Amino acid sequence: MADEKKDLKESKLFTPYKLNEHITLRNRTIRSAAFESMGKDFGPTQKLKDYHVSVAKGGVGMTTLAYASINRSGVSFNSQLWLRDEIIEPLKDITDAIHAEGAAAGIQIGHCGNMTHWSTAGSFPVSASNGFNLYSPTFHRRMSHAEIRETAKDFGKAVLLAHEAGFDSVEVHAGHGYLISQFLSPWTNRRRDEFGGSLENRMRFMKMCLEEVMENALKTNTAVLVKHNMEDGFKSGIQIPESIEIAKEIEKFNVNGIVLSSGFVSRAPMAVMRGRIPTKTMSYYMGWNEWLQKIVVDLFGHWMIKDYKFEECFFLENAKKFREALKGPLVYVGGIVSREGIEKVLDAGFEMVQMARCLINDPAFVNKMKEGDISTRSGCDHRDYCIARMYSKDMQCCHNCKEHIPDKVWKELAKID
Repeated sequence: MADEKKDLKESKLFTPYKLNEHITLRNRTIRSAAFESMGKDFGPTQKLKDYHVSVAKGGVGMTTLAYASINRSGVSFNSQLWLRDEIIEPLKDITDAIHAEGAAAGIQIGHCGNMTHWSTAGSFPVSASNGFNLYSPTFHRRMSHAEIRETAKDFGKAVLLAHEAGFDSVEVHAGHGYLISQFLSPWTNRRRDEFGGSLENRMRFMKMCLEEVMENALKTNTAVLVKHNMEDGFKSGIQIPESIEIAKEIEKFNVNGIVLSSGFVSRAPMAVMRGRIPTKTMSYYMGWNEWLQKIVVDLFGHWMIKDYKFEECFFLENAKKFREALKGPLVYVGGIVSREGIEKVLDAGFEMVQMARCLINDPAFVNKMKEGDISTRSGCDHRDYCIARMYSKDMQCCHNCKEHIPDKVWKELAKID
């Protein structure tokens, strides 16, 4: 026990971290930008505020509001944020409350690309190339050069709006098969112009977005993180060697951290989070306006969505390859469930750690680690009920859900190891 206490005393976990010249986090933890599904009409709600304030009160260094679209054409869900002038004041109310609890406030900015729908985006879904997205499901069209330039500028404008709303940091979503990732991945980018083909061409849109983002971030002293795919999760997608080259390009922009993730929502969704998604639970929470998807997911979901074995720190071995190749700050995300796991990540040379599911299970998990010892562990058992319901209802843990959970849902969850 004496050695254990000594190890904790020497740990970096609860030391401050200077995100940029103007923003210092009280510790090395960040609530990752996992979709809360707590918005309404593309704006924030009291429920969204209450959740992030609870995480801030629970001791996290920074909490990140998820999945904010940089324009209307990038919106997938009514419960998703669309960053615009009309919601600045309610967002400012949230950031003020987060700051009052001693945490920094971040917001993830992105565009869903071929994961959008006409009903939410108000236009035909766009992507790097024409095609059909089975997981939405929707047809989508190739973006014109004018749309590419305008969308890149919208990423920059989003930084100014985030700053006005009181956010300390933005996280550019360049992974998981959303729009920037759709340009980067050879699986979704089949263009034959200067935005497709070679890796240099496929990176062009990402670099245009980051140029706009960094220009306005420097003006406003806003910190910038970039979520990046180490690999897409299938053979025809991005693999680690190519991904390292992309990360090196991101690093050239002097961003304040690269968040290392993996997976592709429209092809390998559970490569992002690992585990086995409870598909019958997912279909149960879908509305009858989604009757076709509801039937398909209920009958064929387990065959459509590949399972990935969950283990603590499941991205760590791949992330170490990026740590060896890169010089700048890196943020680890993926399967954090204990203090011991976090210490392993920090000892491997990562500056910060992101967590989501354990903070959905218990928003006070960071404070409990501070008060406990190396054996402190989250109560999250990764049955992924929170993920199964988050695209139809708000994200909640099955172990503290305030709604009645039917027996047939518990029966499926009980089968998941």
